[in-house]
Amino acid sequence: MTLEVVIVLCVLVAAVVMFATERIPVDVVAIVAMSVLVLSGVITPQQGVSGFSNSATITVAFMFILSAALFKSGAVVNIGNRIAQLFKFNFWVGILATMLTVGIISAFINNTPVVAIFIPILVGAAAQSKLSVAKMLMPLSFASMFGGVCTLIGTSTNILVSGVAAENNLEPFAMFEMTRMGLIFFGVGLVYMMLIGIRLIPDRGLDEGLMKKFGMGDYLTEIVLLENAPSIGKTIKESPLVKKLDIDILEINRQGQTFIMPSEEFVLAESDILKVRCNVEKIKALKEREGIILKSDAKFKSAEEIADNKGDDRIVFVEAVIAPNSPFEGKTVKQLAFRQKYGATVLAIRHRGELMRDKVANTVLRAGDTLLIEVEKDHLQNLQQLELRGRNTFLIVTEVDLPKYRKDKMLTVVLTLVGVILLASLEIMPIMMAAIVGSMFLVLTRCITMEEAYHAIDWRVIFLLAGAISLGVALDVSGTAKLISVFLIDIIGFLGPAAIVSVLYIITSLLTESMSNNASAVLLAPIAIAASVELGVDARPFLMAIAFAASSSFMTPVGYQTNTMIYGVGGFRFSDFLRVGAPLNFIFWVLATFLIPVYFPF
Repeated sequence: MTLEVVIVLCVLVAAVVMFATERIPVDVVAIVAMSVLVLSGVITPQQGVSGFSNSATITVAFMFILSAALFKSGAVVNIGNRIAQLFKFNFWVGILATMLTVGIISAFINNTPVVAIFIPILVGAAAQSKLSVAKMLMPLSFASMFGGVCTLIGTSTNILVSGVAAENNLEPFAMFEMTRMGLIFFGVGLVYMMLIGIRLIPDRGLDEGLMKKFGMGDYLTEIVLLENAPSIGKTIKESPLVKKLDIDILEINRQGQTFIMPSEEFVLAESDILKVRCNVEKIKALKEREGIILKSDAKFKSAEEIADNKGDDRIVFVEAVIAPNSPFEGKTVKQLAFRQKYGATVLAIRHRGELMRDKVANTVLRAGDTLLIEVEKDHLQNLQQLELRGRNTFLIVTEVDLPKYRKDKMLTVVLTLVGVILLASLEIMPIMMAAIVGSMFLVLTRCITMEEAYHAIDWRVIFLLAGAISLGVALDVSGTAKLISVFLIDIIGFLGPAAIVSVLYIITSLLTESMSNNASAVLLAPIAIAASVELGVDARPFLMAIAFAASSSFMTPVGYQTNTMIYGVGGFRFSDFLRVGAPLNFIFWVLATFLIPVYFPF
């Protein structure tokens, strides 16, 4: 074992651990790994940055733009709204139509925005039909993955594995090469969910109103400042009441005049009535010392009043989800200066299955966290603009006002996407060039602006791909991939190449449940190619096993972006995904083991 191999193995293990724990953002991990490999001399600087010019990375970037343009045209929203009407008549008809539609759309555009569009639509349908939103959202996420494995452009992972194949002088994947096998996964997954999977999902996420859903009954109340209150004459920021109780003052009523979401510099006065977010029991314990009393009607607006928008119609409540790869990830509400920048207050957070109502301002936000937000109607647009910048910062689940779509551009966008698919599938031009030409055509026809195109690209994914590709290069040039493949063949090679397909699938699947699917694919693809060389067989079935497995993550809420997005909204627990997803993962593994060698012979 050479020094280069030792270095690569150490970097590989460290990267996998960091990818899984997410203590450091995955894109940073990938770039740091690339830097270490270059500085140690394992790969050259040119090889280190080759991931940025890789056709797969460029294709993924421009597919983000195409997906954003389709989103902004309102085409997917129109379809979703029509499907939502079906739930009024029959749940099973509605869920079947949802899964089929989402699966088909996800076969051709990035499935993350598709799921983002359908979440508020299904939440609304669940509320109107008095159904469990959990039984709608998990099938939604899974269906997007079923569709993603049906074409080359269904997921960035497919494009990435195809790019690795091309870099190793192998034939890249054709547009519909995965379709036959993908349709089997789609069909079996659909049948499983309709007959078994949905019935295994607990009845969580029933429409209860936002206040009850977030358990805010004892956290939102009204207090009155007495003449001996230490807070009188002090700004909100300097008030002992705020400092000691960690409360958010949402509204102040002073002699009939109402101040909504007052600034930190607002000076408090005697007899001010404060509407606050704080544990009521804590207030009761300190009320004498702090010179406050609870109002006799010490309850905030009821869930029914909020739903009907009664009371102060200047205030609205929304539920929002932190999107995967959002710039909000890793930051606290306090660091984001939420009230100052967006004119809104975060009242509660559903964080990794736990409901956070105390110390909300200091909770570090993660993808999938669901926020209960109070915002003035005049400032709601601030939040919606965050949502509509192409790549979501977060997704507003409870829509108050529908965003404006460019419906006059809908036909242009749809025809452009069809043109990109035809150009690539007929091999008139490579998928990379088709995506670039299609994106620029949409910019020139003003279906999407250049600024929106820049925002649409998820740069964290691009940097992750570029860094991970360099790690894959290091596995190849150092001989580490060959070493691992020989070890794998020594253990199970006597069972034949089909056994290697099976093992590669299950390893990729398990890795993807705890870390980035793109990272899993790019790390295992060089090993698959090296194994095919050692066995003297075609690498295609091995690469297909990795591509299918990396895009089929059902057992955890963190294994795939769409699962993360629905986690908090549906009120899921970690075990819910394991209960429903583990049998599905097993079924797909068995299908892959026996059918991949049939559709992709050695």
